[in-house]
Amino acid sequence: MILTEFDSVNLGSWVGRQETCQDTITAAPVRLMSALLGRDDTLQAGDSLPPLWHWLYFLPAAKASDMAEDGHPKRGGFLPPVPLPRRMWAGGSLEFLAPILVGDVLTRTSRIQSITPKKGRGGDLVFVCVEHLYHGTQGLCLSETHDIVYRSMPAATDKPLPPIGAHVMVETGNGEAEVWSRDAVPDEVLLFRYSALTFNAHRIHYDRNYASEVEGYPGLVVHGPLMATLLLDLLRSHTDRVVKRFSFKAVRPIFECQDQRRMRLNAQMSIDAKRCRLWAQDQDDWLTMQADAELA
Repeated sequence: MILTEFDSVNLGSWVGRQETCQDTITAAPVRLMSALLGRDDTLQAGDSLPPLWHWLYFLPAAKASDMAEDGHPKRGGFLPPVPLPRRMWAGGSLEFLAPILVGDVLTRTSRIQSITPKKGRGGDLVFVCVEHLYHGTQGLCLSETHDIVYRSMPAATDKPLPPIGAHVMVETGNGEAEVWSRDAVPDEVLLFRYSALTFNAHRIHYDRNYASEVEGYPGLVVHGPLMATLLLDLLRSHTDRVVKRFSFKAVRPIFECQDQRRMRLNAQMSIDAKRCRLWAQDQDDWLTMQADAELA
């Protein structure tokens, strides 16, 4: 499908659109996320929510009749009706301004910040940036931008971008700290549990036939938010410093490993311990996600 000039102009009318919703930070999703990550967290009312765990709340609640073939809610509600079939979470940035506590009632105000059509090596792309502001009794506690990419289906003549070796992320010399690493198996059980925990029905994460036969992927796709959560969980296991800011970018899709091969998560603290570089690499050591955290 080719994005026309009319499409681009029409999509522009969605910029500035807003919606507001409310949710309570209950304890049950926290317990389930702890289990998924292999943790023994026993957070109770009044305890601080770990960074990125707010993604367990404000979940989409579309009726079955309002769902599209790909498992997402049909387009044209809050998000613009981009006429491209594939969509993925491309990245995001977050500023943590005050603790989110278990038991808090939060209000989230979302706004379409920008819509940017582009031409890529594989066809049309549309980047949609959404701003989320989270307010609780303590005022604004979290500011987040969420980058979504819509893209064409792959063609036989497409030339994929060359992969990047994960070794480029390692800083050497100047007294940089050692690299902390952890392996994880991105199998269908992990993907299914995360989809269930976040009420994410996007079929590329659990329906292998759909992922390969309709969207042309070699297997189930690992969620971008899951990768970001795993990276910050690695950082949490090495320091109790508070994360002030976090940004991440998906570089290359990573797919399930039915043969139990492992992906690797990495983190390297700066010499002043105020910043941390994080990255994930797939089973072939190609870079799949890069991220930066600023610590208090």
